[in-house]
Amino acid sequence: MTPRQTLATVLASVVPGGVLGGAAGLLAGVALHPVTAPAMARGAGLTFPAAALDVYPPNLLALLGAGGLLIAALGALLPATRAARARTVTALRAA
Repeated sequence: MTPRQTLATVLASVVPGGVLGGAAGLLAGVALHPVTAPAMARGAGLTFPAAALDVYPPNLLALLGAGGLLIAALGALLPATRAARARTVTALRAA
């Protein structure tokens, strides 16, 4: 394999996990926000108006999902670069 192929392979192996993790985190955040935000406000002796809890328009959700994927890809970039610089057999043994 060429270094470019090794880099692409490592990054491609991270994308599905980034997509699944980002989607799971996004869904959990949307589901838990209406429960946790008021609980934290009550703990601080505050109350939130209902409008303060409706903060996730669809374009923001798409942006947050893309951000999760970007973070996963950036997190894989250093190991992918190291693997691309190593001999293929050495990189595969380390995986």
